Amino acid sequence: MGHGLLLSAAENIDFMVHGIFKYKFFGHEVWITTTHVSILFVMLILIGFAIAANITMRKATEVPGGFQNVVELIVEKLDGMVEGTMGKAAPRYRNYIGTVFIFILFSNISGLLGLRPPTADYGVTLPLGLLTFILIHFAQFKYHSLKEIWVGMCSPLPPWLPIWFVVSLIGEIAVPISLSLRLFANILSGTVMMALIYGLLGWIATAWPAALHVYFDLFSGAIQTYVFCMLTMTYISDQVGDN
Repeated sequence: MGHGLLLSAAENIDFMVHGIFKYKFFGHEVWITTTHVSILFVMLILIGFAIAANITMRKATEVPGGFQNVVELIVEKLDGMVEGTMGKAAPRYRNYIGTVFIFILFSNISGLLGLRPPTADYGVTLPLGLLTFILIHFAQFKYHSLKEIWVGMCSPLPPWLPIWFVVSLIGEIAVPISLSLRLFANILSGTVMMALIYGLLGWIATAWPAALHVYFDLFSGAIQTYVFCMLTMTYISDQVGDN
């Protein structure tokens, strides 16, 4: 009987992306999924927060209090993180890094609101990795000549022996893949674990869900956000150098 209950509970475990409704777009069938809905909720929260922060800072007082204090603390911490890693290049990239940090963090912890985290979908994390990839190589071509790039890609072998260039090229292509897969896999694993716990333990799991969500959503989500942004800043800083 216990075995049958476990099988019944296992059948109710669900951590997949589901289609909600579909429509035709230029003759192609397009689905709106749970990921789109989660992103919409996250964006509405962030837009609402941004509007409230803008209104508050327009009426900012010399001695901050309440919501103004929260906004200034967030900006100060994000600026400090970017400046501590990127140095002189920080003013050029802090808006991007800050935006990505807040978006990924809210996406990762959206499980606390009963949503399926958007970052548990590779279709969300891959574009984030590609954006970082574009910024890395934009900085590379902006601050380095083609000759410097070629020599660097061929190093440690001489530039006239481009065997190592292929290895370096593979390494460059692996950057967005590794960034996106790391974020996706860690968030998905937390989503799967929570689905397994709720599916197999049922009402027993509801007696202590807060501790589980603190680790799988809040703690793990914050760590993965920091790792993604820190790697992004490190890669870009390597290309910017002292410029």
